[in-house]
Amino acid sequence: MRDFSKLKLGVVLVLFFIMLLICMLPYWTDLCNGEGGCMAIFNKRNDTLSAVHRKLLRHSLLAIEKPNRVWGEMCTSGDISINQGRSAPLPSGVPAFTVEIMNACVTGCNISRIHLNCGRFSSVRFINPKIFKRLRYNDCLVNDGKPLLNGGTLTFDYANTFPYPLSVSSIVCS
Repeated sequence: MRDFSKLKLGVVLVLFFIMLLICMLPYWTDLCNGEGGCMAIFNKRNDTLSAVHRKLLRHSLLAIEKPNRVWGEMCTSGDISINQGRSAPLPSGVPAFTVEIMNACVTGCNISRIHLNCGRFSSVRFINPKIFKRLRYNDCLVNDGKPLLNGGTLTFDYANTFPYPLSVSSIVCS
């Protein structure tokens, strides 16, 4: 009688896994990239782990801005990466934000006179004007116009009731 119970349990488990596989098949096929199989976690070409094991993280779905480079052009505004996020609020409760501006130029260039679209940017917290300053409406200057070295990053904090959208308006390659 005991052997029959083990057999019954085994059959139930096998049927459960078959049903699970059948239910997951539509999701599994969505992960396939159509190039000879499903995306692997291990990339055989360069022996590295790949971060494309989730459908939402497919490289084709990521919004990666690639610089529109003209032949012989050293750098473009796409080489400046701007990230900002919330940081600890001021003691008075005013929300604070951290901004990171990075020179991600792949040709090894230094970029100077970086101007950003910044609207009516203002801050309750003091920002060193040599790092970031608003010149006029929708025109802010980064690093006092001096070159931001290749791979270099500038970081500053500001405080206001909402984050300001920042984007590159102009640069000079040096």
